[in-house]
Amino acid sequence: MTSWQSITLGTMWGLAAGGLFWHFSRMAQQITYVTLADGRQQRRSLPLLIRLHLPLTPNLTRFFDKPIFEKTSTRLQARLISAGMEGALSAKDILALKALLPIVCGSIWWLFIRSAAASAPESVVDKSEWLLVTLGLLWLYVYPDLWIKRCIQKRHRSIQRALPFVLDLLTLSVEAGMDFMTAMQRNIRRRPIDALNEELIRLLREIQLGKTRGQSLHALAKRVGLSDLRSVCNALIQADELGVSIGSILRIQSDQMRQRRFERAEKLANEAPVKMLFPLMAFIFPAVFLILLGPIINRLIQEGL
Repeated sequence: MTSWQSITLGTMWGLAAGGLFWHFSRMAQQITYVTLADGRQQRRSLPLLIRLHLPLTPNLTRFFDKPIFEKTSTRLQARLISAGMEGALSAKDILALKALLPIVCGSIWWLFIRSAAASAPESVVDKSEWLLVTLGLLWLYVYPDLWIKRCIQKRHRSIQRALPFVLDLLTLSVEAGMDFMTAMQRNIRRRPIDALNEELIRLLREIQLGKTRGQSLHALAKRVGLSDLRSVCNALIQADELGVSIGSILRIQSDQMRQRRFERAEKLANEAPVKMLFPLMAFIFPAVFLILLGPIINRLIQEGL
């Protein structure tokens, strides 16, 4: 290969690397928004791995329009709604990502394993290469599901933290003479937008559009999928059906939510010693052993030599 050809090839590789770096940097800075029920936009954070592959999903989404994927799409869409990602991603996008990630990133992972195995003994490569490739492909396939699960857990924790305080505000407002709808509107205006406020905005808009309060509360409990919120919604639905004072129901639910919060904190505190046992045995005890007995062992070795 002549020097001119080497320079040309190096320039082409440099341009390709620069283009990929520019694309990755643009995708890393991309911001995704979802539209709330009242028209406001709220920011959502998507992982870089998903943002990089999201422009490729329209090439595969048409393959998931078949009836065989209808049940899976419905389940994924319900999970996306529970995670607060409705409008940012669709179920077909998730299915396309589950196919794209093993193909695109799996190929890169396979090349990386092959290059790392080139310098290893053949017996070691035969035993571990395909295992590592299989584990990598499996992780890439389930990565969208794991990410959705983390989003749901994070959103549920946010709702659990805010629910007792919101119930207290609603209780005070209702007992002060406001009706439930006015109290909820006041709470939405005064509090910053969080996961619970987003769901209350949607609940309020559904009631304003013609749904009954019971139907909207039932839809809220089903949409979020959180047991604490479900119990509150069921209590308010029963209060409407039986004609019980909403203020007393809200106060009872507020006390129960706070008690459940204390119980969860006590449970985590009781689990802490068990969780600390492994790092204690694996890292701290060996370190203490080496600090205390290390000089003695070193002297014995030197005397023995």
